[in-house]
Parts: sequence; C-alpha cells; structure tokens
Amino acid sequence: MIEIKDISKTFGDKHVLTDINMTFLPGKCNMVIGASGSGKSVLMKIMVGLEVPDQGNIFFDGKDFTNMDYDGKIDIRRQIGMLFQSSALFDSLTVEENVGFPLKMFSKMSKAEQLDRINFCLQHVKLENQNHKYPSELSGGMKKRVGIARAIALNPRYLFCDEPNSGLDPLTSRVIDNLIQDITEEFKTTTIINTHDMKSVYDMGDNVFYINNGYKWWEGSRAEIKINTNPELREFVAASL
Repeated sequence: MIEIKDISKTFGDKHVLTDINMTFLPGKCNMVIGASGSGKSVLMKIMVGLEVPDQGNIFFDGKDFTNMDYDGKIDIRRQIGMLFQSSALFDSLTVEENVGFPLKMFSKMSKAEQLDRINFCLQHVKLENQNHKYPSELSGGMKKRVGIARAIALNPRYLFCDEPNSGLDPLTSRVIDNLIQDITEEFKTTTIINTHDMKSVYDMGDNVFYINNGYKWWEGSRAEIKINTNPELREFVAASL
C-alpha cells in the first residue's frame, strides 16, 4: 500500500499540486487521470523520488519515504518497477540485455539465475524466444511489453506506469492493459497508472483519482465514474472519449 498525505508542490509561482491525499491499494490497478498539466506526472515523480515535495509525506507500507535517509530510499527504489511512456529501452542492448539490466545492477543473482528470471519475465509478456532482438526490430507494442518485462524483473512490490498506452493502436492498448492487470493481480503489486485512456479506466480502474488543476477533485471506482455528478470530471470524461 502507498499513502500520500498532504502533498504540495510549486515551481516558482506555479502551484502544481495542493494538499493531495490518496491511498493506493495492493493487488489493484490504481489510476490517476487528469488533463495535461494537471499535476499527475509531477505526483508520480514525487512518489518515486525524482522530485521533492514542498510539504507532505509518501508512505510505502507505513514507511515514511519522504524523510528516509539515502540508504532507506535506495531500498524502497529497489522494490519499484517503472514502465515509462516511451518504453525507454536501450537501443544498443538486446531484449534480453534490456530486461536483465536491473538484475545486473541491483541483484546478486548469478548469470544463470538472471537468465532464468529474464526468460520468466519474457514469458509473462508473451515474448518468448525474442531475447536476441534489438529495439529497432520491435513494434511499438512489443517495446512496451519489453518495458513491462524489465519493470517486473526485480519482482517489485510497487509498479508505476506512465501513460502505458501512449502511441499504441486500440487493440495493442488492450493487450498492454491486460498484461498490467494480470501482473497486478498475480503478484499483488501496488500498481499506479497515469493515463488519458478512458477505455483503460473503464476496463481496469479499481481505484480512480481525478486531478484537476493540482487538486484531487474526485475519487471512486470505474463503476462510480460512469454515474458521477462532478461537472469537471464529466467534462473531462466526455472530452476524452
């Protein structure tokens, strides 16, 4: 579980986030939606330690990440998997080397153990026997699946996905959604997804948080979002479809 308490962030005179409180549950797809510039990307950066909040705290399973020392934060970061919007694969590395990169950097596994884990992750994203291909040889959807395999390589407790369907066709988007949902349920990860894709929200949004101009404006389930009466959220949803 991840808890956000009273998080605020400014850049100069611009208030990007104001008094944000959220609870993200394990084994669930927790989705953060909002217009571009609403603050959701900054919130994700704060949660993984890439930005420092002006006030407030982030708790990972009750541990105060915000006020941890360097070693404590490193320990939490080892438990975080990250799927980037652009996949962020290393072009000069093969699929196998990309997926194995976090294992090489942060685990004490032998090479044989690393290869077993790489193949396990590739099997989970249905990319068996693609080990020796390079990113330039892959479609956009395959790159996202390699990104997912790399994100789960260290068996993370927390999985962050930034616009996972960006640039994908509808069919491939559903494949990626299904993979993320299956991994979340199978490994009981606390999964946080930033997205504009309302189809994804309706399909897999166990908990949905709507950010509007830096404020948490609404929260609820995918069923509740369809019948909500919040005017700003209704306008956002209508514009997103």
